[in-house]
Amino acid sequence: MADSHANHLQGRVSVITGASSGIGAATARALAARGARVVLAARNADKLNTLVTEIRDAGGTATTRVTDVTRRDDVEGLMEFAATEYGPVDHLVNNAGLMLFSKWSDRAVDDWDNMIDTNLRGYLHAISAVLPGMIARQSGHILNLSSVAGIRVGDASGVYSATKFFIRGITDSLRREVGITHGIQVSMISPGVIDTGWADKVSNAEGKQIAHDLNEGAIHQDRVADAVVYALDQPIEVTVNDIVIHPTRQDW
Repeated sequence: MADSHANHLQGRVSVITGASSGIGAATARALAARGARVVLAARNADKLNTLVTEIRDAGGTATTRVTDVTRRDDVEGLMEFAATEYGPVDHLVNNAGLMLFSKWSDRAVDDWDNMIDTNLRGYLHAISAVLPGMIARQSGHILNLSSVAGIRVGDASGVYSATKFFIRGITDSLRREVGITHGIQVSMISPGVIDTGWADKVSNAEGKQIAHDLNEGAIHQDRVADAVVYALDQPIEVTVNDIVIHPTRQDW
């Protein structure tokens, strides 16, 4: 029987998308602190390099590759880079995402397209790139970051929520197909309002006000990173399917 108290993260190769800030950066720090070899992916090279230096100075193992998850070739290159640097990818933390609020009547089509490219295509690109190796080894862990917006639609969050319902759908499908058939662990974490600076990225004026109002009382991104660590730090015969995290004093 596997030791339930063992550190199942030590020496594992963990690729984290959207790792330059917010939940991704917090997750990178937390996994590296537990002995994982983390590969950080995002578009902002300066932020990635700063985070890698921080992790290494703390005694962790980390490297980085600038990646735009909307570009399939970029993501394929990321997984090849991770395998060359550290070995086969054990964990994919699918985290890169955009949360842009607007009313339907605003017809914020550019925002819709950006969310679809990042939140849908970005996740699919990463899953596609990591699956062949995991299937060949009959092991690995795919963890998708979703949202409580993928459980219930909020004000001005129609398209964003739709992208998160999509993530819930593909996670369930992956769990049924590659989880049962190939022994790959598949998890999903659905945070509520997390203080990651996301509200400042909303360009639509009415959507920005709604976002800032929601952000009052948001919980810290480290709490989500704790949940990621918990889900990934499991023996191979155990899968944590779904974790929902939200502020106590907010209705979701």
